[in-house]
Amino acid sequence: MAATQPISDHWATGDVFARILAAMEAAEIDPAGVTVEQLAPIDHFHARGFPATRDLADALPVRRGDRLIDIGCGLGGPARYMAGRFGCHVDGIDITAPFVEAANRLTALVGMEGAVAVRLGDGQALPFGDGTFDGGYAQHVTMNVPDRGAFFREAFRVLKPGGFFALTEHGLGEGGPPHHPLPWSKDGSGAHLMRPGDTVAALEAAGFEVDEVTGTGAKYLEAYNAAIALDESGGLPPFGTHVLIGPQAPEIIRNAARNIAEGRTHPVQILCRRP
Repeated sequence: MAATQPISDHWATGDVFARILAAMEAAEIDPAGVTVEQLAPIDHFHARGFPATRDLADALPVRRGDRLIDIGCGLGGPARYMAGRFGCHVDGIDITAPFVEAANRLTALVGMEGAVAVRLGDGQALPFGDGTFDGGYAQHVTMNVPDRGAFFREAFRVLKPGGFFALTEHGLGEGGPPHHPLPWSKDGSGAHLMRPGDTVAALEAAGFEVDEVTGTGAKYLEAYNAAIALDESGGLPPFGTHVLIGPQAPEIIRNAARNIAEGRTHPVQILCRRP
């Protein structure tokens, strides 16, 4: 894990769960009775948040009783949503220890310990046996993955034959280098964006059959612009992912929007399958 520590530290250090509890108090949410729905503004810690998770779930062929892997699961919001929506079990893995601790404590708060389990680990070397999962996904994780081939080969290895794999990411666009800071990198360090076509090629080289590639830039730009407008009209709400991003959140959101508008990043959703 030493090689991934700078990326882990970029995402979070310290007591993330305590910060979430403080944000819940500011938003007048009672931790003793909190629901998955109430947690959604903060625990889908990726671009577009919960709406992006819901859109991805709409496209997945999940069956009741399936076992899924969420690679780079963050705070576990998507894993809890998938488990609750489909009646499946989700194993999450993330390199960021404060996220893993917070994810498991949030799962306990909503009483889903039997359906969701999160552990510390690296998507480039998954701690699971061959053919363990019926399906898997990674939401906005691969921008920080230096060895995309290893990441995809590991996803392929832990899936059963016929299992699905889906990912969302900010691909590299043709408009020039992205402006920073961004959610995944303050200055470009630790960022490993690839053009969507190269990502597809890497998936196929790992053995996947790619079924669908969908550009999501328009949806992401709309969401970023809505957040910018909200900030300009009086500030962001007390409970949301910006609480974890920190004081640079407004600048990061503006850069994310600008990069899409200028074609510097190219967000995509990719669906594929292990034959």
